[in-house]
Amino acid sequence: MKKKMSKKEAEEKIKIFFNSDKLDAKSVKKIKRLAMKYKIRLEDYRRRFCKECYSDLKYGKVRVSKMYKNVECGKCGKLNRWKIS
Repeated sequence: MKKKMSKKEAEEKIKIFFNSDKLDAKSVKKIKRLAMKYKIRLEDYRRRFCKECYSDLKYGKVRVSKMYKNVECGKCGKLNRWKIS
């Protein structure tokens, strides 16, 4: 039987994961599910991976306009948009 993790332990696991340099899609998907299970907001971490394929956006094309930052995923070509505040 698996030991149940507390919300604080889950937050620490998420922080440790996103502090690493390499993000692979399978691990990102697991971490996202963990965050949903414990109702933890990913906030700025969401900008590190593609909404569609969960791959790292470090290698995507970046365009900045007056209101938005657009990052095109290098793997699937999905346009990820965030409002600049």
